[in-house]
Amino acid sequence: MDLRKKFLLSIVLVSISFSSMAWWGINGHRIVGEIADSYLTRKARTAIKEILGDESIAMSSNWGDFIKSDSTYDYLYSWHYVNLKAGLTFTDVEKKLLQDTGANAYAKLNFLIAELKNKQLAADKKLMYLRLLVHIAGDIHQPMHVGHPEDRGGNSIRVLWFNELTNLHSVWDDKLVEMQKLSYTEYARAINHTGNKQRREWQSQPMTAWFFESYQIAGQLYDEIKQPDQKLGYRYNFDHLETMNQQLLKGGVRLAGILNSIFG
Repeated sequence: MDLRKKFLLSIVLVSISFSSMAWWGINGHRIVGEIADSYLTRKARTAIKEILGDESIAMSSNWGDFIKSDSTYDYLYSWHYVNLKAGLTFTDVEKKLLQDTGANAYAKLNFLIAELKNKQLAADKKLMYLRLLVHIAGDIHQPMHVGHPEDRGGNSIRVLWFNELTNLHSVWDDKLVEMQKLSYTEYARAINHTGNKQRREWQSQPMTAWFFESYQIAGQLYDEIKQPDQKLGYRYNFDHLETMNQQLLKGGVRLAGILNSIFG
């Protein structure tokens, strides 16, 4: 079965098991992809079209999670995150990222970028690697994907989202995004407002800074949870919506920068 057929099958399987899985939700990834698409160079857009065909960047962005339904791809699981202990400085985090060459989000983002720059890369690899790149670039802007190892990036921290028992990771993966009741295209239009100077600044920062930014936000989110099954609701949404929107926007702008550097 080729990758495109597996992708369609995975959508069906994931829709069946949606409530048991966690990610920067389907809409969150698509928002990042939709924003990135708006900042592509003409050359990059043409090259990406040759790889994805009729599949948009936004629609390709969830392949990295959908494929979790296929055990053949279990080796990709750790590509979605980096776990770092609390209390690290930027220098500490940067050193850790640069020295750890294992299967984590930082190492694999760099791997995917290098591979996609290879003009001789096989077509099936180009498709897979581009989908993964789009997805992981979104993941690392979800703060809990740069969380602490002892709680698996907040997956073990139980909270109540209104009256629903869930966990801190899931709140940031999809609960906050879905609470806004917008389609991914509506959401992208609502937050996609940047100037050239702002985009250049975000894109020019080293990737280690992107990870540290999420790591710092994650630290603040951890500190706010004072008790097991803490109830989160309207006030939590009010307090964190700006941060979430900023991370979605930065994810899209920076993803565009990566894609333009590879294909533009």
